[in-house]
Amino acid sequence: MNFRKPKGTKDILPKEISKWHFVESVIREVTGLFNFSEIRTPTFEYTDLFKRGVGTETDIVGKEMYTFLDKGGDSITLKPEGTAPVMRAFLESGIYGEQNLHKLYYLTSMFRYEKPQAGRYREHTQFGGEILGSDSIYTDVELILMAKEVYNRCGISNFKIKLNSIGKPDERRNYIEILKEYLKEHLDELSEESKKRYETNTLRILDSKELGDRKITDSAPKITDHLGIESKKRFDDVVNELTRLGIESEIDFRIVRGLDYYTDTTFEFVSSDLGSQDALGGGGRYDGLIEQLGGKPCAGVGFGSGIERIIIVAEKNGFTFGMPKNPIVYFIALNDDAKKIAYSAALSLRNNNIACDTDLLNRSFKAQMRDANKLGVKYVYIIGDDEIKKQKGILKNMSDSSQIEVSFDKVRENIL
Repeated sequence: MNFRKPKGTKDILPKEISKWHFVESVIREVTGLFNFSEIRTPTFEYTDLFKRGVGTETDIVGKEMYTFLDKGGDSITLKPEGTAPVMRAFLESGIYGEQNLHKLYYLTSMFRYEKPQAGRYREHTQFGGEILGSDSIYTDVELILMAKEVYNRCGISNFKIKLNSIGKPDERRNYIEILKEYLKEHLDELSEESKKRYETNTLRILDSKELGDRKITDSAPKITDHLGIESKKRFDDVVNELTRLGIESEIDFRIVRGLDYYTDTTFEFVSSDLGSQDALGGGGRYDGLIEQLGGKPCAGVGFGSGIERIIIVAEKNGFTFGMPKNPIVYFIALNDDAKKIAYSAALSLRNNNIACDTDLLNRSFKAQMRDANKLGVKYVYIIGDDEIKKQKGILKNMSDSSQIEVSFDKVRENIL
């Protein structure tokens, strides 16, 4: 039987994991600087959460979700996006009543049945942030600044920040009718996917990657020309505040996002290093989502970014994630009695937060030295018959090959 990982998934091997640890540590540092608190939600939710929150006609709900019936007959879906589960937890737990403003972030696996591409997996890891309780333009700006800081600390600066506004729900509905009227004359020229979206999710035609679709929509009416006075001012204020802070951005009418819950500001970080699927991360406002899920009206804005994509772009920029942390000391034991001493000494070091290792394969002295060199340790501590008699091992400095005799219980003092 040939066992293989499922299509669209990825093993993160020990030689790669330090990159993930680095990015995750950056995320935790930056979210801490911005005073975000971590939230963790289940890997799966009841399917109705996504149908109601994300929208039944979206690509996610329509064709990308991993959905199944559990043994109780309930329809369950593996988490395809992060915002709806966070909102569900926000409502169900009652934390919305604890204070007026909530700043939350998550690091979690997501599952979407998509055609695998570079940076796009059927299971991927996503970092996201949500600010709930305020409709201030500074919540939009804060999320953009936080995401930018994460990217910058991972060596990524060659991206564009693209902004748009899709207005309030009624403005959006009116614009969709205007857009459909324009597209009606070009229906035969649209791609098959866009023809389907014409009736079910018209806005998504604007962000189609098909060249023919893009040529048609280049001259389409822009939603920013059909916003009300309040929505237009709000969007201008976001753009102007980013400019005042020295953050370059550009307005792009194609940034409409793919989920029904978005309102007003939408944004994406775009990198050419990702090819045609160039979104490094993105998000927007969802001021009506909490109410849609059964809660009281509550403003919100969110953002999400795939860790895989961050690593791909960072590597293409030549970023060094830092070397994995290697053991400091390698204990070489030359007989069974020496092993007992080595294990006791190793335990003492580990209890003092000093990483160390020793041979588990009963190899020769030369083989153990090769292992120590491969691990890149700073010291080896050698114990054999003579050392047991003296109650002192040989501590060898691997950088200059100098060595001294050190009592079994004094190793720590001589390596610090």
